[in-house]
Amino acid sequence: MWRRIRRDQTIRGRVVRMLALPLAALLALLAVIYVNEIARYRGAAATESRITAILALQSLVQELQNERGLTVAVLGGNRGFRERIAPARERVDTQRAAVRSVLGDTASASLDELDGLAQIRNSADAGAADRTDIFDSFTKLIEGLSDDTRHLEIVDDLELRRGAESLEMLTEVKESTAQEWVFLDGVITAGGFQAGEFTKLLNIVAARDLSLEEFDEFADPAGKDAKTKLLNSGAALQARAVESAALRAGDRQSLLADPESWWTAVATMLDDMTGLAGEIGARTLDQAHSLREQATLRLALLSGVVLLSLLGSAYLAIGATRSLAEPLAALAEEADLLAGERLPEAVRRAAAGEESGPPGPVPVASGASAEVRRVADALDRVRATAYALATEQARLRRGNAESLADLGRRNQNLLRRQLGFITRMEREESDPNGLANLFELDHLATRMRRNAESLLVLVGAASLRQWPGPLPLSDVIRAAVSEVEEYRRVVLRRLDDAQVQGSVASGLAHMLAELIENGLTFSPPDLEVEIHGRRIGDGYLIAICDQGIGMNDEDLARANRRLRGEGDFMTGPARFLGHYVVGRLAAEMNAEVRVTPSAVTGVTARISLPAALLAEPAPIAPVPVQAQVSAPPPVPVSPPVPAGRLEQPRTADPTRIRPRALEVDYVVVTERPATPELTEAARTTNGLRKRIPRARRAGSGAVPVQRSGSEPVPRQEPIVEVSDSPAAVRDRLTALRDGLERGTSRTFAATTEEHR
Repeated sequence: MWRRIRRDQTIRGRVVRMLALPLAALLALLAVIYVNEIARYRGAAATESRITAILALQSLVQELQNERGLTVAVLGGNRGFRERIAPARERVDTQRAAVRSVLGDTASASLDELDGLAQIRNSADAGAADRTDIFDSFTKLIEGLSDDTRHLEIVDDLELRRGAESLEMLTEVKESTAQEWVFLDGVITAGGFQAGEFTKLLNIVAARDLSLEEFDEFADPAGKDAKTKLLNSGAALQARAVESAALRAGDRQSLLADPESWWTAVATMLDDMTGLAGEIGARTLDQAHSLREQATLRLALLSGVVLLSLLGSAYLAIGATRSLAEPLAALAEEADLLAGERLPEAVRRAAAGEESGPPGPVPVASGASAEVRRVADALDRVRATAYALATEQARLRRGNAESLADLGRRNQNLLRRQLGFITRMEREESDPNGLANLFELDHLATRMRRNAESLLVLVGAASLRQWPGPLPLSDVIRAAVSEVEEYRRVVLRRLDDAQVQGSVASGLAHMLAELIENGLTFSPPDLEVEIHGRRIGDGYLIAICDQGIGMNDEDLARANRRLRGEGDFMTGPARFLGHYVVGRLAAEMNAEVRVTPSAVTGVTARISLPAALLAEPAPIAPVPVQAQVSAPPPVPVSPPVPAGRLEQPRTADPTRIRPRALEVDYVVVTERPATPELTEAARTTNGLRKRIPRARRAGSGAVPVQRSGSEPVPRQEPIVEVSDSPAAVRDRLTALRDGLERGTSRTFAATTEEHR
């Protein structure tokens, strides 16, 4: 399978496959670098977002810490801070709106928790909660805002991560300091620790000291120096002195300190910490911005390298394949053109006898390689050899066709003369048995003539007989039936009235005869072949149904292809020559012929005649005749019977031929002078009147007289009893058929005589 896939690949595919492995390795390496640079870019962008969020929340947290301290101090008994609470609350609300506009959905959950701030404020104003509960409520809100910064995307770059972590640790230090600020302010105002308050102070101090140690772990040297400077400031030293006094006092001991000094010192420390956080955040933002710019530059360079690699590979692949594929494609196109158009056209002209040279040489591009030129030279040699063989074959086929056409015309001429000779013998024969034999010989000669015409149809040299006017389709069908061997097994069912153009009558009869013969051949000898005719819209459908062994789907498909004119009879089996004849005739008449399975068994041949082949029936105009008729009175003679009014002969019970009256205008012949009534010697054993030679008919002086169709004249002959044996029935039907063919109408009879 792999070898077959490799054989099916094109030159372009092979070149692409050769370049695919090194190109894939290069792209994989570039992809790894590309992914790393994207990670750095995303880390820098995430750091910027994180630092921006921390700095934005720092302002809000500081305002909340300030409001918490004032509220707890007032609840602890420091009434001097009550006037500061309202402005502090306004600053919190303003900063809250600013943070929401900066962070958006990033801190939406924590900002939504601030909706409970109004309830905390109401509880504090109403005195419904002590200072410890209010402290815890504010602390919970502040911790929720700090958690939002921790949930932001983790930074991969080490320097940026250290800056972000140091900023967060400084935020923790600030929060612990703010808690101690508020807590000790309440203790100082109360004059000492209550139960459990000293332990809580110890926890706050421990958390602050731990955060300071973590800050030293992550902060850069500049941050550490700034932190040391902050802790050694005057405000920090003053606050540390109060803290030391509180720690020495211990649980349940009084604490003597100035609340205002403590408040001012710690507030100054918190402001210094906010400034330090801003400095650290600014440095971290600068690093993140620089890193993002570097990552952007590297990504652009990598994108350029990848693009150049792809373009270079494509250029190499196109250049390599163009030098091979395009010349070969041009040669392939030229070969297709040679095989599909030029060579067939040259062969056609050679077959038609026209002088034509071989196709020109295969053009080759000027820049083609030596290998391509060698292929072109080989193709030229193949072209010359193929042209020589094809033209020779075409000449042989033309010679064979001309020989077959000449043979067919010779047979046709001989059969025409033979039919004429048989006709003269029939006119002169008076013995019934001899006349029946002549009729049988006439039938055999007619079939031989059809075979000769089939040969001319196959070689395209047919010149079928033509009638000048329209003919009833029923007559054409009966004429076709008369040209098959076992016509007694053919049964005409319902045939809708229609007429066909006289120019196609012979071809249609020939085509129907071939199909009927085919149905009879493949049917059991004791079964009949039925013919139906129906008007279908503007056209006409003829169905020939046999009851034979039938055909499978594959054979039906092949037969229909032959009936559509596809294929060549020279290469097909000889037993299917009739199909090719039908296909040629159907194509000439623009008719459609196909075979389908019958309802029960056998095959049905369907012939669809287009409206162009049909003709409207011409009205029968009366022909006035001026003639002098002498006594004695005329003896009426039976008029010719139209074939369309004749009952279809059957193979059983045709025991009598009875006279019929006609309901159309007809011709009655009056003999002059009067002749006695016909004797038995003037008729055949089948009851038919013997034909009179033309010379005798011309001198008899018969004058046609037009009679009205409203007065039907029956035949005046007595009913003749005939034999019911199969041989007698066959002879009788044969004679009746030929009589009808010759006596349907004066024009039709004259034309028939002329072409036979």
